[in-house]
Amino acid sequence: MAYEWKDKVVLITGAAAGIGALVVRKLVKFEKVKHVTIIDVNQEGAALAQALNEIFGDGKVAYFKCDITKDDELDAAFKWINDKFGHLDVLINNAGIMNDSYQVYKKMVDVNVTALFTCTLKALEIMRKDEGGRGGTIINTASIAALKQHPTAPMYCDTKSAVLQFTLCLSLDEYFSRTGVRIITICYGASGTSMLTKQKMGNFDKVIDNRMEELLSGLYLQKPETAANGLIDAYKHGDNGSTWLSTKDRPVKDITEEVTMAYKILTDLTL
Repeated sequence: MAYEWKDKVVLITGAAAGIGALVVRKLVKFEKVKHVTIIDVNQEGAALAQALNEIFGDGKVAYFKCDITKDDELDAAFKWINDKFGHLDVLINNAGIMNDSYQVYKKMVDVNVTALFTCTLKALEIMRKDEGGRGGTIINTASIAALKQHPTAPMYCDTKSAVLQFTLCLSLDEYFSRTGVRIITICYGASGTSMLTKQKMGNFDKVIDNRMEELLSGLYLQKPETAANGLIDAYKHGDNGSTWLSTKDRPVKDITEEVTMAYKILTDLTL
């Protein structure tokens, strides 16, 4: 089944810059969405919204300065979009931090895991058919870090593994048959954004922290535009519970079968 972005009301976290901002631009310019709301602590989102509204019409994009780890600020953003449009079609949980340092790791867990859980639950409240909603789609951003191990960021790998497992569990028929909310995961490979720079990264281990640039130097950095296109295409073609891989500037790939097989192997060990 093919899904269309056209005329959809979309909420995306952490989209003031980077891959998220590219997704917003593409949705408005090429996919003809009805509206996109950006929630982000980065106030560059206001300039992005203004620039797109000047081209595509006032109200096409809205920006909320919002710390997604604070429930009251999230409540205000979700309430605004539901009051204005009466529904929400798509939530993209895009916000993320990659920093395993002592100073940042707790914030990373709050953003990558807890806030993603909270945003998902708030979207479900609006979307779910068994409580008066009209269904919808939630796209959770994981990473190849959910599929492999790397010494630069063991805690980051853990947060993205949590995202993948949460999404897979929430897509089970015990939920989907009642909610009508399709939920899918996209796993980005290393992409050329500011997230993968020494300035944004850190590690609790001094040796690893000092070797950060060396350890990152062998990574292939795909174009952020490739990642953005991958998310947009995954939405169009992804079944509920599907997992998609966007890496090394290749077309986005449905890896649901491989992920399902991997979990089956592990599940069989528990029997």
